[in-house]
Amino acid sequence: MAAPMLRVFSRGWWSGAPSLSGVLPLGLRKAHSDVRGLLAAQNARGLFKDFFPERGTKIELPELFDRGTSGNFPQTIYCGFDPTADSLHVGHLLALLGLFHFQRAGHNVIALVGSATARLGDPSGRTKERVALDAERVKGNARALRRGLEALAANHRQFFNDGRSWGSFTVLDNSAWYQKQHLVDFLAAVGGHFRMGTLLSRLSVQTRLKSPEGMSLTEFFYQVLQAYDFYHLFQRYGCRVQLGGSDQMGNIMSGYEFINKLTGEDVFGITVPLITSTTGAKLGKSAGNAVWLNRDKTSPFELYQFFVRQQDDSVERYLKLFTFLPLPEIDHLMQLHIKEPEKRLPQKRLAAEVTKLVHGQEGLDSAKRYRMITEGGVSINHRQVTNPESVLVVGQHILKNGLSLLKIGKRNFYIIKWLQL
Repeated sequence: MAAPMLRVFSRGWWSGAPSLSGVLPLGLRKAHSDVRGLLAAQNARGLFKDFFPERGTKIELPELFDRGTSGNFPQTIYCGFDPTADSLHVGHLLALLGLFHFQRAGHNVIALVGSATARLGDPSGRTKERVALDAERVKGNARALRRGLEALAANHRQFFNDGRSWGSFTVLDNSAWYQKQHLVDFLAAVGGHFRMGTLLSRLSVQTRLKSPEGMSLTEFFYQVLQAYDFYHLFQRYGCRVQLGGSDQMGNIMSGYEFINKLTGEDVFGITVPLITSTTGAKLGKSAGNAVWLNRDKTSPFELYQFFVRQQDDSVERYLKLFTFLPLPEIDHLMQLHIKEPEKRLPQKRLAAEVTKLVHGQEGLDSAKRYRMITEGGVSINHRQVTNPESVLVVGQHILKNGLSLLKIGKRNFYIIKWLQL
């Protein structure tokens, strides 16, 4: 098998790039809190945490994303999701929302399922090595993640369309290019462009090397594959920006340095904040506190409850991060909350918006029905029912005459005639 091609592109258009983006290369720099347009809007929401590289970015990066100010619109942005489980979780939502905000602004976005990288295991933010997953398990997880990503993208388009012309949402899998590679060919073509001193200096590597368990070669090589992913998407789709959690900065830096060394072009990294529990632990599978987006693992009601239970000191921040609500509307909700905190209007709106994005209108309706029952809002024959899984009992819930008196809320009464018992 021939070594992977490492073609160098000069400034300007290149031929053979798929129609996903059609991006004109332009130097990228760091963006600060005073950037304009799309980036400024997301900074105001607190969605974007850090930018890379650090060299003067007050002009070029904002213009890269703002319609009408740059001749190379639209751009292409990607974010990777390793299939270490068969479902995404709430910890992934901010990165997805970041992609959606770019899509809503007319840019093309790629959600990359990391079937290949999942076999290695990302050491970022971990104190010990992941349990290795076999190939079949990873394939099954990858299929499930793809379905989950496509479902979220479909809900986003169906329930949150703002009438603007959006960019595309594409799901890819990095096994598509790694399964064609031979190890020695890949190392010969790629390995020489990475410096050991630089790779060893990454915080994720340093932390693991100092731990009692140390770090395996498998994990150490993870950042090389993620860097090559970025290069492949840059080469084939004109992808200029990688989005990821704040623990991904070291991997993003490796991708930037690899592409810059090969092509002379600047690419860019943007991170979103990590979502943590009340104890400060990162939400996710490894920490054992994941709130899953697959309804078979976390029901729409449980997802709704997770957000409706958010404390007053975090709900405004979460409304900005997890919803598409305009900032003035969020301010209005918070003003109402000050007047009537017992109604928990911001929490309910937050829970409704997220549940609808993840599970659609049907999932939101289901969650609200469950919540009404668990909070004592339903009674049958004047007996309160608080368990949504309760079985109707003849003689208790269904009277001998085949009737049931159902009360929902304070004013809604129904007489139900059972035709068959």
